[in-house]
Amino acid sequence: MPAAPLLLGIDTGVTVTKAVVFDLDGHEIARGETRVPQQSPRPRWVERDMDAAWQAAAGAVRASLAAGAIDPARIAAVGLSAHGDSLFPIDAAGGPVRPAILSLDSRAHAILDRWRAAGTLDRALPLTGQIPFVSTMPALLAWLREHEPASLARMRWALGCKDWLRFNLTGTVGGDVTEGSGWFADISTQATSPEALALFGLGDLGEKIPPLAGSLDLVGAVTPAAAAATGLRAGTPVAAGLHDVVASAIGAGCVHPGQLAMVAGSWSINLLIAERPAADPRWVCRAFAEPGRWFSAAWSPASASNLEWFVQELFAAEAEAARQRGGSPYAFVDEEAGAVWADPSEVVFLPFLYGSPHGDRASAALVGLRGWHTRGHVLRAILEGITFNHRVHVEALRGGFPIAEARLAGGGARSERWSQLFADALALPVVVTDAEEAGARGAALCAGVAAGSYPSLPAAVARATRVRRRHEPDPTRAEILQPAYDRYRAVVDALQPVWNGPD
Repeated sequence: MPAAPLLLGIDTGVTVTKAVVFDLDGHEIARGETRVPQQSPRPRWVERDMDAAWQAAAGAVRASLAAGAIDPARIAAVGLSAHGDSLFPIDAAGGPVRPAILSLDSRAHAILDRWRAAGTLDRALPLTGQIPFVSTMPALLAWLREHEPASLARMRWALGCKDWLRFNLTGTVGGDVTEGSGWFADISTQATSPEALALFGLGDLGEKIPPLAGSLDLVGAVTPAAAAATGLRAGTPVAAGLHDVVASAIGAGCVHPGQLAMVAGSWSINLLIAERPAADPRWVCRAFAEPGRWFSAAWSPASASNLEWFVQELFAAEAEAARQRGGSPYAFVDEEAGAVWADPSEVVFLPFLYGSPHGDRASAALVGLRGWHTRGHVLRAILEGITFNHRVHVEALRGGFPIAEARLAGGGARSERWSQLFADALALPVVVTDAEEAGARGAALCAGVAAGSYPSLPAAVARATRVRRRHEPDPTRAEILQPAYDRYRAVVDALQPVWNGPD
């Protein structure tokens, strides 16, 4: 009897690339991961070497196959997921034009300011379903035109991160609708719109925008060169892939309207699936993985990456000691914050190290810190501040959609204490599924549908996801947290004149 087929999901984040092998029931069989450092050669710049990004992905795949001693012939399909809203430009020969510009980059802030003042952003919303932000494709291409015209001239294709991986795996060029509908697409048709390109003064760049495929479509097969680099079998089918926020939602079990997918990772992601498009300045509206559906997502680069920064920069010794013991480098956060969990929430943390939903000039801050506070109070304030930023987005979505429950993935889902904090602060049931690697699993499930391993995406999710924990909101804790949230919003409002004052 032949061995059962397996699926491979590749998920590239802004810090880590993971390759995870799943069986058709969604159980993780093996994984490999690699890290690629970011470069920040100037303030606001966050870049990555494109060849290093591909080599890291290939290395992660090799590691996953080796970890599970997996026969590559068992891999029925490969799915791709990666951070979106970035630029991986390639020339006509398929080589990198310049380092990739990542989603945490904000070099294009002055262009956004000009577009805002000219009313361009207001006109973009009803046409495209979103207002571009500093790392979206319109802003980055406009920045290239102004500051690196030679790079723009050399660029043949403007790709996203997962599209660059697809090109290296298959030799084919293209994007997918979940990410590409956030570039220059008409909200109603979900297809690239010449009118949208012209709106941003980029009407002549239409030939540089790759064709978009459905996330449930096969777009090529692993080439012999990619097989040699990854250990995969040449000819293995590869699906178009999808934006990591959608992949994480699917991997956590969200495929039905009314389910809120929250990802507490590098970004604060808060996503709802809908059967109709809805444009609002508080969220983006893009194509979902299933044809004829949309998702509305309120997000900002202001979530668990703040905690990661604090641990790396201020608590490196504790994190390293935990690693040496074989534990999580973040375990001490839960312990120390838990020791003061019942104390009043007097310290406010604004989690805006990398960006915010309150303008490009907003910055992180600790407010209310006094001499009697411990680092446990600071760590708890960080957890609360990240959670409150999610709440800002969730409250916006509640203004347009009913929400029955939230499904949490990312760093926040790994802590029962933090997961409960989400439930209490949002006054919503919070569900944590068995998706340790939600993005990779979502990509793998989409690839499985594309390859015929499942009859549909809902069928794939029903078979491959299981609820691990359910956190009901505690009314008493919700009442205690309300003044803390009000204080958080008051601090944001009070700092607006400081942020928006003279440089």
